[in-house]
Amino acid sequence: MTESRVDPADAGAGPRPRPVGRPAHRDGNVLRWLGAYAASLVGDSLYFLALGWAAAQAGRPAEVGLILAAGAVPRALLMLGGGVIADRFGPRRIVIGSDAVRCVVIIGIAAALMLTGPAVWLLVLVALVFGAVDALFLPAVGALPPRITAPGQLVRVQGMKALTNRFGGIVGAPIAGLAMGLGGPAAAFAVAGGLFAVSLVLLVAVRIAPLPEPGPGVGAGVGEAVEPEQPRSIWRDLADGLGYVRRHRLVGPLILSNILFELGGIPLINVGVVLLSSERGWGATGITWIVGAFSAGAAGSALLLTVLGRVPHAGRVRLLALTGGSVLVCALGTVPELVWAVLVAAPMGALVAMSGGLTAGLVQTATAPAYLGRVSSLTSLVSLGIAPLAYPVVGLAVGVWGVAPVFVGCGVLCMTAALVGVTYGEVRGAELPVAAE
Repeated sequence: MTESRVDPADAGAGPRPRPVGRPAHRDGNVLRWLGAYAASLVGDSLYFLALGWAAAQAGRPAEVGLILAAGAVPRALLMLGGGVIADRFGPRRIVIGSDAVRCVVIIGIAAALMLTGPAVWLLVLVALVFGAVDALFLPAVGALPPRITAPGQLVRVQGMKALTNRFGGIVGAPIAGLAMGLGGPAAAFAVAGGLFAVSLVLLVAVRIAPLPEPGPGVGAGVGEAVEPEQPRSIWRDLADGLGYVRRHRLVGPLILSNILFELGGIPLINVGVVLLSSERGWGATGITWIVGAFSAGAAGSALLLTVLGRVPHAGRVRLLALTGGSVLVCALGTVPELVWAVLVAAPMGALVAMSGGLTAGLVQTATAPAYLGRVSSLTSLVSLGIAPLAYPVVGLAVGVWGVAPVFVGCGVLCMTAALVGVTYGEVRGAELPVAAE
């Protein structure tokens, strides 16, 4: 099994002592990580918008689609390998290295566009490189929270992270629009590169604590023993990580449940709401109101998790949130008026965010340190690589059966996520560590 102790090179200026009793929202180390994540998130938003606008200037509609899809291919293909690398070499050095590459690449494309203008081949190359680097960055950044805060603070960190996600979505587009209005895609790329530089500086300042190896039976799957370290191939490590998830009594069912819920829910939010508004005649206004209500509900749950820090009976609360969210998914596709759709979307967003935050906290708390990168890569792969593949499927299904049956079908798929949890006693009885304030 890959060694999980942190060497001095990965820990920064010496390993940070395990944080005990320090609330995450008052921990400067956590706040530096969160600031780095926020800067990176807004930079990502600027990058994608600038790439799309530069693609529209450089090529035909088919080429625009090619450029925008290019980055998803290496991200999906390499994400699991990125988790193996994060576990092998330590997430801190991987996240810093990948962020540095992103910074150089985006500043480079900004300079190239200022000198020569957009070209299809150049934009495809940038998208491919950025997607490949993302496959390293995302698992590594997802594996950092257990190393920068106490176990009892992980749900609070997930709430803070979710709030940051909402913040990035709100401010990214206006900043990109202002930058492109002043200097075109080159200016937007330059601002994105500057944000990646800010993220890099903050990440260098983050210090991580060594995570203790689990004792016998702690964080292990059924019948799993801790093996002595020995040279292993990346494929062996990858298979070992997937086997760990499959055998683990809590992590495996949680991830399976999360996969089912995201396959049913993500395509509906990103595609189904658009088609619902179109079929009902609500237009762009309907899309804005529904997505805005969903986001507001999600932000409310994220804030609640941040304030509470710990939710008692986390396993049961998560199952209730999954069940309620699934019912509301079904209901959203059947409402006749926009006002009812908005009233359904807000609590749906709150329940989805609550279940997501609790899932992340439980998974990171229960996962053995040596597997955090691979587990993080698996969860990122589902939301960023697999779920988007269902977009055309949802569109085709709506064209054949209409909006309401597809929403109900996706709601039933989401409901199976709750059923998976109900069948496992470890999931029903899962608890988060007590946060010592």
